[in-house]
Amino acid sequence: MGSYLPSTAEERQSMLEAIGCQSMEDLYAQVPPEMRVEKLDLPEGKSELEVRRILEGLAAENTVFPAVFRGAGAYRHYIPAIVKSVTSKETFVTAYTPYQAELSQGVLQSIFEYQTMICALTGMDASNASLYDGASAAAEAVAMCRERKRSTVLLSAAAHPMVRRTVETYCFGNGMTVKTVPMKNGFTDAQALSELLDDTVACFYLQQPNYYGRIEQARELGGAVHAAGGKFIMGVNPIAMAVLKTPGECGADIAVGEGQPLGLPLSFGGPYLGFMAATAALTRKLPGRIVGETTDHQGRRAYVLTLQAREQHIRREKASSNVCSNQALCAMTAAVYLAAMGPRGLRQAAESCMAHARYAAERICAVKGFDLVYPGPYFHEFVTTCPGDPARVLEGLARRGILGGLPLEDGNLLWCATEVNTKGEIDALEQALREVV
Repeated sequence: MGSYLPSTAEERQSMLEAIGCQSMEDLYAQVPPEMRVEKLDLPEGKSELEVRRILEGLAAENTVFPAVFRGAGAYRHYIPAIVKSVTSKETFVTAYTPYQAELSQGVLQSIFEYQTMICALTGMDASNASLYDGASAAAEAVAMCRERKRSTVLLSAAAHPMVRRTVETYCFGNGMTVKTVPMKNGFTDAQALSELLDDTVACFYLQQPNYYGRIEQARELGGAVHAAGGKFIMGVNPIAMAVLKTPGECGADIAVGEGQPLGLPLSFGGPYLGFMAATAALTRKLPGRIVGETTDHQGRRAYVLTLQAREQHIRREKASSNVCSNQALCAMTAAVYLAAMGPRGLRQAAESCMAHARYAAERICAVKGFDLVYPGPYFHEFVTTCPGDPARVLEGLARRGILGGLPLEDGNLLWCATEVNTKGEIDALEQALREVV
């Protein structure tokens, strides 16, 4: 890439030294060595047929499990065929809001419909045009809440570890202080939260359901934050919103989350979708773009970019956000999925997730050594103990075509079941566990 950059070797070296690096390789120090490639061994030019065979051979090396009982932020759901049928049309295949925005009414309408559905799903007043993923959406929401005398962020220890790390990275860059609210019995510790609240707290981030599948007392926790003058941010699972109280009902100021469950396949990690919605009072602080509906000079319906904070482009380090784009294609996928499912279909999917997860928990815990760690209400994820070495148990399941729960640091397993996990799969999981154990 060096020859494509309009800077000299001396200028690049000067920039590296300014950020504390000696070489370009230092920029990738955080990437594990086994994930880095020193040199690409590219073959000579191949025909289309040869390239296809090579790529099919590489794809065949991937392990695609017939049965998946793992979630932890990315979930396998049924996607109606019409979703791909609509979004694969070449007139829709774009990842961005066009720069000549009002000339592209179709793209703007798709974003407007997406925003409308996100507001209905979260119970909030305004949604932006989407963000890159759920973790960056949470980090951007935290940045929205910063005030002159309030720059402390409280993160629930029961939130997804990767989301917490992303928020911490953003806060390190903008000088905000991060404090973790400890967990008690799988829930955010309300007493610990109240002890951390003071006049420096800008916001508190809570995940619902939390990382361990538990249903938090969101309204009570949010009320305590508001009483201390802080903002309340909820990170939510969009499918769960069909059966749980929405962030709006819980008094949240900002709602964020990972939109992957809304019609986006797992795809080995992406691209995914971050959604964000806020109350009317915070609309002008939303990062990115907002599409609105209006009429043209002839009275016809039209769509426009209602809000696009200019400071995000020109103020750079002084801006509250530098997000200048959106995930238009993924956002439209979510909108098509929600339109195809409708309120009744989405609720049915959510109820099926809950029913299948409870049956899965019952069958798993029927095997000696597996017990629920946190009894009580949960959505579609739950934690169990694991007899013996979790790695060996999961390896045994993998040999039988089953992706088991996610191993946690304490030796327990985080399981997940959705509407696509059949009774036969769950019964097969129980039998496999008996054989492996």
